[in-house]
Amino acid sequence: MPDASVPNLQPRDSVIKLAHVMYGLHVFSAVTGLVSAAFIVTAFLSGWPSIIAVVLNYMNQGEVRGSWLESHFRWQLRTFWFALLWVIVALMLALTLIGIPVAIALMLGVGVWVLYRLARGWSALSAERPLMF
Repeated sequence: MPDASVPNLQPRDSVIKLAHVMYGLHVFSAVTGLVSAAFIVTAFLSGWPSIIAVVLNYMNQGEVRGSWLESHFRWQLRTFWFALLWVIVALMLALTLIGIPVAIALMLGVGVWVLYRLARGWSALSAERPLMF
């Protein structure tokens, strides 16, 4: 008996290529934070490539519904929105003098988390397998 939790529809090749492009856009934004004065996470959230990837993700969600690729679209969006949430928390902490070191540590930690999620997601996409949450 097939496992009902594993999506069984095969996505089109063009949508798989689009998912690769979206990971590439996110990685480009994040790496910009490594080579500049910006934090990884702020470059990831505010860079045009990541914003374009999020827009493409929302525009094409219907194409992947019910396929293994749906997990990648969800993974990318969750990475973006949770990173934004943690940056807002860090900014709130930075409003107090005592919270500044915690905010900096949080920003660095979220940056590493973003890089991990992008690497894990793109690796799973390259192997054409869904991400398990």
